[in-house]
Amino acid sequence: MSLLITLAAFALAIGVLVSIHEYGHYWVAKRCGVKVLTFSIGFGKPLLTWQRGETQWQLAAIPLGGYVKMLDEREAPVADHELHRAFNQQTPLRRMAIVVAGPLANFLLAILVYWGIFMTGVDITLPRLGTVVPGSVAATAGLQAGDTIQVIDGEQLGSWAEVQLALIDRAAARAQVALEVDRRGERQTLVLDLSRLGNEAVDGRLTQHIGMLLGVLRVGEVRAGSAAALAGLQGDDQLLQVEGKPIAGPGAFVAAIQARAGLPTRLEVLRGGQVRQLLVTPQAIVENGRTIGRIGAGVGMDIAALQSLQQQKRYGPVEAAGRALKQTWATSALSLRMMWRMLQGNVSVKQLSGPVAIADYAGQSAKIGLRAYLEFLCLISISLGVLNLLPVPVLDGGHLMYYSAELLRGRPVSERVMELGQRVGVGLLAALMVVALFNDITRLVGG
Repeated sequence: MSLLITLAAFALAIGVLVSIHEYGHYWVAKRCGVKVLTFSIGFGKPLLTWQRGETQWQLAAIPLGGYVKMLDEREAPVADHELHRAFNQQTPLRRMAIVVAGPLANFLLAILVYWGIFMTGVDITLPRLGTVVPGSVAATAGLQAGDTIQVIDGEQLGSWAEVQLALIDRAAARAQVALEVDRRGERQTLVLDLSRLGNEAVDGRLTQHIGMLLGVLRVGEVRAGSAAALAGLQGDDQLLQVEGKPIAGPGAFVAAIQARAGLPTRLEVLRGGQVRQLLVTPQAIVENGRTIGRIGAGVGMDIAALQSLQQQKRYGPVEAAGRALKQTWATSALSLRMMWRMLQGNVSVKQLSGPVAIADYAGQSAKIGLRAYLEFLCLISISLGVLNLLPVPVLDGGHLMYYSAELLRGRPVSERVMELGQRVGVGLLAALMVVALFNDITRLVGG
């Protein structure tokens, strides 16, 4: 059932996003008088076709994309009486408008969905820290448990999600970050130094890597005579680190212990306001043909503390529209900056995700609920818009580059240059896909 939900959520997302993107091209092409021959969702052999006016609409076998085929002399001979409706006969500005309409449709979809989310109510988590790992980057900056982060580099923030995105952006630039926090009603100004982070730390778990966590992970029942009891672990201990790495939740702690069957393992806990170092050796057991470690202690998040951070906010139509525009713009800009910093070597290429990871995210968000799935849809729609605007031949941005050059030079780019560009573009996209799929498989195997 879980696999079916994942596949259905992924198929729906791809279908919606591709349809919106291609319809953007189609709509503007029709307004420019261009004859559209085929509107296809998917590539390859058509599985379902129907005629509507002069356009054949179809669903094809390979669902990872789509296309709009227009009348064009470069692809087939065009009758004299229809030359004025051929794409290649349009002015450069008209061709640019048709090309850019696809990515713009993706941005518009995100804006409209965000607008609806902000009006119906968006769940936010207050950025109040539950745990600051001793000795971490966060602790060195002077952050303390209970601090509420309010301002980063002069930007007022109101949610944990906004704090995470702001820190990821600055970590990719290896910046020193000015923080303003509320500490028991008093404003404190701190500097968070992210200049020495490694590339592997700049990911969705950045706040864990730098030692600032929302939750408080506590030990529950400790079984008598277990490895945990022998190591001196006690109920209500707050877990901070395993083998020097911050632990953000029960799942991460269990995974860390399971991976160290029979190996002495350093735990760092907070007990009575004091940090203690314990050494535990997880008992090796065989489960489903795999050897894993167990220590005989339950762990869990302080649910009451997490629930106290949850709020829901609703906005009127005008303010919701403004926030939707801001969110779409901020996400687009962050995507571009992360791509650039990846090229500079400041962000690991391991952050690239392919269709397997996207399908997994689709399934996970669908299981959480409609709002989470819609937010996922917005994120992927924005990413698709940004990706397609990159100046890479075969993408919309590559065509924009050619038509811009034609507009400036007064004549089209030569067929030779365009053919060479197509080859380079296909090679770049193929390389990116290989890296993304490798990352997906690595995550699956590692998980």
